[in-house]
Amino acid sequence: MASDLVNLLIRRRMLLIAGVAIAMIAAHLALRFGFGLEAGSHRVPLYVALGVGGLPLVVELLGKLFRGEFGSDLLAGISIVTSMLLGEYLAGAIVVLMLSGGEALESYAVRSASSVLRALAARMPSVAHRKVDGRLEDVPLDQVAPGDVLVVKPHDICPVDGVVVEGRGSMDEAYLTGEAFKISKIVGSEVISGAINGESALTIRTTRPAADSRYAKIMQVMRSSEVNRPRLRRLGDQLGAWYTPLAVAIAALAWVISGDPVRFLAVLVVATPCPLLIAIPVAIIGAISLCARRGIVIKSPVVLEKITTCRTAVFDKTGTLTYGRPRLVERAMAGAWATSEDSDRALALVAALERYSKHPLATAVVRAADEAGLAPLDASEIDEPPGQGLRGVVDGHAVRVTSRGALAGEAVPGSEAIPPHAGGLECLVVIDGRYAGCYRFRDEPRADGVSFISHLGPRHQFRRVMIVSGDRESEVRYLAERVGITDVRAEQTPEQKVEIVRRETAKARTLYVGDGINDAPAMVTATVGVAIGQASDVTTEAAGAVVMDSSKGDSSLGKVDELLHIAGRMRRVALESAVGGMALSVVGMGLASVGLLAPVAGALFQEVIDVFAVLNALRTGVRPRRLTDFDDER
Repeated sequence: MASDLVNLLIRRRMLLIAGVAIAMIAAHLALRFGFGLEAGSHRVPLYVALGVGGLPLVVELLGKLFRGEFGSDLLAGISIVTSMLLGEYLAGAIVVLMLSGGEALESYAVRSASSVLRALAARMPSVAHRKVDGRLEDVPLDQVAPGDVLVVKPHDICPVDGVVVEGRGSMDEAYLTGEAFKISKIVGSEVISGAINGESALTIRTTRPAADSRYAKIMQVMRSSEVNRPRLRRLGDQLGAWYTPLAVAIAALAWVISGDPVRFLAVLVVATPCPLLIAIPVAIIGAISLCARRGIVIKSPVVLEKITTCRTAVFDKTGTLTYGRPRLVERAMAGAWATSEDSDRALALVAALERYSKHPLATAVVRAADEAGLAPLDASEIDEPPGQGLRGVVDGHAVRVTSRGALAGEAVPGSEAIPPHAGGLECLVVIDGRYAGCYRFRDEPRADGVSFISHLGPRHQFRRVMIVSGDRESEVRYLAERVGITDVRAEQTPEQKVEIVRRETAKARTLYVGDGINDAPAMVTATVGVAIGQASDVTTEAAGAVVMDSSKGDSSLGKVDELLHIAGRMRRVALESAVGGMALSVVGMGLASVGLLAPVAGALFQEVIDVFAVLNALRTGVRPRRLTDFDDER
């Protein structure tokens, strides 16, 4: 917050200086040409512009000089001082306008490009309806604490994460998770901030403060993209480091050859490209904005530079190259539930419970029950404690869906019938306290996986593509063969994943794409980490970019491809603006050195170049006709 306040004050100061410069230049021209006053009188406004705006800017630039920062904006300070010494006050005032106006233009461009952030902030409610002693009171969101009971009214946006304690309804979570359908909610169901409530009021108990909720974390990720200074911006500083002495050398040579110090000033004025280098961060912010509109959150803007230089792609399996939507392929039932009819009855009981869970396997069970034509049953007393699976009561039966590990330490009757682990995805079913069966699932590869993988080399210069997964060898190789990857590392622990990625990164820059908590350490180790799907908070913290819209068909891999194209386009446009603008400035310096551009005309010439450079940089925020290209190779 302190840095935001400082930046706001700096922007306002630059706007004030630019405003004063414009007013004083206009007053000077009016006094000189409208009233025909003598030089001493019509120059007074210029003295004001140089005193109010020029001196503070020169002092600030001197500080940079003493710190060894030889950026191109240093030329502006030299130009202002030279113009005052030579009596070219109008040229000096125009340089003041260029320097301060460039900062003001950056502020406007960044604000325009960052409209997605403002839309996110405006979407979130500022108050919550807290229930105290049977009555409702509106309280500011930052006063809501874990354990508070809130009422989410129909069609309201859920303000915090919590658990339903009263009511039955549904919520639209598509904005946060990409799910294209509404999630049913009953007592015990989890709700997340930012979800849109349906037609029924729900009473929830908050589980975390608003500042730690799902929606707040998305906001934090978005805000971090504005305050992180990417390495590409330093490229602008490096360009300025050689450009500044070049410009001073040309100016000095023009002075020596012509014997006219005004030539020195004219060259420096033309060479002042401080707003020009602002085009680089403007290009970055524009690309961040475009990514956000496409469902891609850029946590670290450095990703936009580095991802185009990666030559090794490392993929997790489940939810990355697969849909993350496994289907039920086997029901190994036991005891009284082993008959076909009773197996279907058990499936109906489990499906009634799973309708209120967001676990990937829950959707597979519900889909299998629907495809079998089983009548929906009502569930109650839903409970989903972390690591223990899902519990509830359905049609008078106590039903529990859990994992092999969670059940291992319990003496559950009938557990001797649990079949050996066959790899892949599975869950165990316990009905009325007795083991009832084992459900096995398979996650299919994405339909566009082959074309996506095959295009990474020709279109994005990746020389190596790998799968590194913790899943069973047979499952991973089954997927690898389907999508065309030959380099497979299966049954890897998170620590082993890190070591693999570390070795690969030592050879070439790496892109790691995953969606689970066990991917987070590898993401940090890789050059660029991209989290896709309904990734955990841990994963999104580790990733440099997060694909939020991953559950609509084949969109996840398409979004990764869009990120690659947006980043490549951003780098090209940023360098176009910086290098192209400076090349035009060199042409202007040549004209000024031979006397074809006076200081005032040179200042106007440079201002036009700077404006066009920034406008060119804003193109990165505009969506091109196509953002993906791998569909062409199907």
